[in-house]
Amino acid sequence: MAVDSRPEAGQQPGQGGLRGFIRRRPLISFFVLANLMSWIAWTPYILSATGLGVWDFTFPSLLGTTQFAGVLPGAYLGPIFGAFIVTAAADGREGVRRWIGRMTKWRVNWVWYVATAVGVPAAIIISAVAVSEEDIHLPPIAMLVAYVPGLLLQMVTTGLAEEPGWRDFALHRLQRKFGPLGGTLVLGPLWGLWHVPLYLSEWGGWPDVTWMRIAEFIAFASVFSVIVTWVFNRTGQSLPLVMLLHVSVNNFMSLAYSDMFPSIASPEQASHVTLLASTTVAIVVLIATRGRLGYRPAEEAAHQS
Repeated sequence: MAVDSRPEAGQQPGQGGLRGFIRRRPLISFFVLANLMSWIAWTPYILSATGLGVWDFTFPSLLGTTQFAGVLPGAYLGPIFGAFIVTAAADGREGVRRWIGRMTKWRVNWVWYVATAVGVPAAIIISAVAVSEEDIHLPPIAMLVAYVPGLLLQMVTTGLAEEPGWRDFALHRLQRKFGPLGGTLVLGPLWGLWHVPLYLSEWGGWPDVTWMRIAEFIAFASVFSVIVTWVFNRTGQSLPLVMLLHVSVNNFMSLAYSDMFPSIASPEQASHVTLLASTTVAIVVLIATRGRLGYRPAEEAAHQS
């Protein structure tokens, strides 16, 4: 008896199985992979003495922190590797070429680099001064010396691990589907939720972390994503600029904030400041762009050609 190997009615060749599902549902596939792979990789770190203390093991400390060994592998394994898998399965080599093309788009007006590198610390400082009754100290010389190297280190760790997935892959698809603001409102909370397991470790300040602080971080990720979307669109989808914007927050808060504002240097108070700064700037961007966030469908179509 002959076996009918033809595809079922309504099913295109190559659309069945796991690869077919990824092609039909690339965004769902990405979000599942990004979270699953990162969370699995972070499990030993969370269960170790650096987290819940279930395992009597401490991750090695590099540059004064265990996060390089415990957090960074999972960060790379999730967003960037998940985005590569889905892009290759859904869009083939041409899709991977466009994805990498946005990652290497450095040639953007220098004003954007200056505005990003200076604007982020300025917004945080203004917000901190507003809530600290002007209790501000000049940063030490050592911090100034370490600031640029720290920024470059953050670019190749946090920035490179996260943004090729969240913005390069997910944002440009979400914008086509839901528009710039709608896509950002979907992506922001999902980006924040991806970090939640880390609150059970040294990264999140365990065991002193509270649900309010976690909720505040997800709120920060949501409103900060409005700013990131605007920069992404206004720079012609330049991922290096988005990475610089992202890590400028991390770098300033890690190196400068506590020395400049010791009276409001607790994790809870620092969380209030970053949320205030990002919310203020996001509101200004939304009003100035009338919610369009620099998105131009014609340019988006050109990026796909």
